[in-house]
Amino acid sequence: MAAKYELKKTKAGFRFHLKAPNGKFLFSSPLHEDHAAAIGTLHLVQKYSAAELQFEIVQKSKSNFHFVLRAPGGEILTQSERYFSLKGCRNGIASSIAHGPTARLVDFTAEVPQEYREPQANRHARKPYR
Repeated sequence: MAAKYELKKTKAGFRFHLKAPNGKFLFSSPLHEDHAAAIGTLHLVQKYSAAELQFEIVQKSKSNFHFVLRAPGGEILTQSERYFSLKGCRNGIASSIAHGPTARLVDFTAEVPQEYREPQANRHARKPYR
């Protein structure tokens, strides 16, 4: 499974997150009022996630870490999930650098399925007899 951005609509607005190839969430965007703003931020994230200097580690307590991706002007573009160790947080940044610039977009907000949406698994498929 390849890394992917998932764009979804919530009651409060639009939000995307990056999912690693192993299925774990790496980071999420803040809420956006409209679809175009979310897509614009996603393009900035793809551009700046290749540079390690754009990431900042934040420590809330002894075992509570997360990272943020900042634009050159200081605006926070994304924030990671919580990590319990500094090593785990650094691994999350490394995975974001590796997958962020090239991950494809899966847009769950589209009324009509888009060509870049993932196909749904066929749950009615017959399983082989053993």
